[in-house]
Amino acid sequence: MTSSNPVSIRQISLAQPFTDQKPGTSGLRKSSRQFQTPHYLESFIEASLQVLPGVAGGTLVVGGDGRYGNRAAISVIARMAAAHGVARLITTTGGILSTPAASHLIRQHGAVGGVILSASHNPGGPDGDFGVKINGANGGPTPESITDAIYAATLELGGYRICAGGSDPDLSAPGRSSIGDLQVEVIDGVDDYVALMQRLFDFDQIGDLLRGDFPMAFDAMHAVTGPYASRILEELLGAPAGTVRNGIPLEDFGGGHPDPNLTYAHDLAELLMGSDAYKFGAACDGDGDRNMVLGARCFVNPSDSLAVLTANATLAPGYADGLAGVARSMPTSAAADVVAKELGLACFETPTGWKFFGNLLDAGRITLCGEESFGTGSNHIREKDGLWAVLFWLQILARKREPVSRIMAEHWSRFGRHYYSRHDYEAIPSEAAHALYARVKTMQPALVGQAFAGRSVATADDFAYTDPVDGSLTTGQGLRLLLDDGSRVVLRLSGTGTQGATLRVYLESYVPPSGNLSQDPQIALGELITAIDQLAEIRSRTCMEQPTVIT
Repeated sequence: MTSSNPVSIRQISLAQPFTDQKPGTSGLRKSSRQFQTPHYLESFIEASLQVLPGVAGGTLVVGGDGRYGNRAAISVIARMAAAHGVARLITTTGGILSTPAASHLIRQHGAVGGVILSASHNPGGPDGDFGVKINGANGGPTPESITDAIYAATLELGGYRICAGGSDPDLSAPGRSSIGDLQVEVIDGVDDYVALMQRLFDFDQIGDLLRGDFPMAFDAMHAVTGPYASRILEELLGAPAGTVRNGIPLEDFGGGHPDPNLTYAHDLAELLMGSDAYKFGAACDGDGDRNMVLGARCFVNPSDSLAVLTANATLAPGYADGLAGVARSMPTSAAADVVAKELGLACFETPTGWKFFGNLLDAGRITLCGEESFGTGSNHIREKDGLWAVLFWLQILARKREPVSRIMAEHWSRFGRHYYSRHDYEAIPSEAAHALYARVKTMQPALVGQAFAGRSVATADDFAYTDPVDGSLTTGQGLRLLLDDGSRVVLRLSGTGTQGATLRVYLESYVPPSGNLSQDPQIALGELITAIDQLAEIRSRTCMEQPTVIT
């Protein structure tokens, strides 16, 4: 029903522009309280609507992961979209929209872009975090040229436009309304995504697996994937009720930290790693783009997961014709590289950030891609997709009818094993973190040829990437120590946190099929762990005896 309430466009002046709205690799993330500062959200949205191409007369997709502030932000964005001449705004019941589902809707409806309200895996609630990410017409994160222009606009902003009067969108059920000339469409956010998954995977075959002797557990972590997983796993595929745990999205994620790793999804990890009661387990993060996969007493490292999906891609109907290529982020292990080489596929190493995969996907250079930070995806959208990865694994299990642990063992016996781990040191005082990083960077030229962890440093650099599609150069992507036996250590400072800085240490050692494939990764990487701590003085400079998270 269309609202007949009159509306007017108001111009709100700012006493001064905000200077801290520079987006990171996944949008603008700040504390919930910061976003509640008067005019703060509106300023970033104003700059985004000024910069995003095609806004006037275009279609915009808006939704989020349900965290605190989600619904209120949708109302603000709708009123600002109306003031900027957007013709159509698509949002969802409850404002619940996963990042991968948003990417699909943008592409499906020919939208000029989308506003995704999420801080991904960061905690939510009044004392948690909030975030805004702008996606482009291809469904993926906007390139740096756009985010840089948005930031520049925020620094010069004198005010913003917003519609007053009329009614806020009713998110309680699907329907249509209007704010001035803006047509607002509220849809079921799950339907279109489910239809896409049904085109990619054999639901009959996966359903036969789940309805048999195959107990599994999926932890939605009280985040956005609960409704999607419940519809797909329990309603359509016939998994028993209760298979989806913590399936109701909550504004504070039930007080949890919606990051699907062994630390924050510890309840699920204990179920799978501590007994044989379940054959498969999985979890997704706050906005649904990350995944963790487990078998009985078997954790699947995200780098290995990308490699296994690449090696078995043709088992899924959507990829039965083969792959154009595969790409991984630089910090991700080279496990997928080995598979690609044997299968004769192109393989790309990119900086961290899904937008780099987007160029390769749009150009048809790759089909699958992934990051070590529990993100995997394909050319079906332009974001990583947690539930898609879970379904891909279930497709492989439905075809092979083997335990996850056996699939991993067979994979390593064919391709060798990349022992790999990431150590995160979170909430380090920014000054200490940057000083540690700068010191190692200064040391790098003198490290070449030096002994390190019983090996020799072959290359020491700061990773740079020239995009093979548009020729753009991206520098400063991580400090690498490449060793003479193929092992490596990488240091990066994360841009996704909201408090202090996070130092990420990536460790990797390759063992061929003839080597010892059954070691504990932390033991296999022990010499590298000790050596980088001594070189970078991590414990003394961070005042942390051990990492916050080990994956």
